[in-house]
Amino acid sequence: MAYRLLDAVRRTFEGQPYFHRRSTLGDAIAAELYEDLVELGRSEILVQRVQGHTRVLNRQNTRTGIAARRGDGTFGEILPHIEASAEPGYRVGRAPVATIEIGVEVKILSTAMLKQIDRVIGDLQKQLTSFQTGGGTPVTVGLVPINTVDQYTSYEGDRSYRTGEGGRRHPSQEAPEARRRLEQFARPGYDEFLILPYVAPNEPPFRFEWVDYLRLEREYGAILARVSREYDRRFRRVTD
Repeated sequence: MAYRLLDAVRRTFEGQPYFHRRSTLGDAIAAELYEDLVELGRSEILVQRVQGHTRVLNRQNTRTGIAARRGDGTFGEILPHIEASAEPGYRVGRAPVATIEIGVEVKILSTAMLKQIDRVIGDLQKQLTSFQTGGGTPVTVGLVPINTVDQYTSYEGDRSYRTGEGGRRHPSQEAPEARRRLEQFARPGYDEFLILPYVAPNEPPFRFEWVDYLRLEREYGAILARVSREYDRRFRRVTD
């Protein structure tokens, strides 16, 4: 099967310039994980609850009445007396949630990785704490696409900057250390954590390649299977 989340990451770069300051990109990618879970169908409980609209994806990625940092993709129990809305092409409805049963955080690293890695790790750590705020034991997933291209062009308004100029290091030079720090400092605490290596120069014709698609597909598929199993273990006895 073609995993929707992996396709969403590809579409972020392929055939168009990538602008790293677009805050909704993580939301769009994270939403596809829930579609992949439903399509996989390993958790009958999750599928039935999605079909019955008792479990939904929250657009605002917050819980009503709980002050906590917003995540990229929060899936949980719909608020009472609220009707879920549907989006074309999606099975998981949208509505405010009272609880978080699965939480996803996405961080895209494209260039200048070591300059921002401490902030990225801090955001991942803070989001993990936020998912767990207010009680409950949500299944937590961290996803970090990381660029390994030899040369990259970034865009700031009407200006562009190429790595290799002005002391800017290439992504291929920074990716190994960025990955090491993510594994050491961001991975712990998450139920599932996946780094997704890719190649995207971010210049015409805006090509995109996965470093090892077959391996990534298997690793991501294994995460979906484990999240399905863990969802059943933690939330089987929760009444709708």
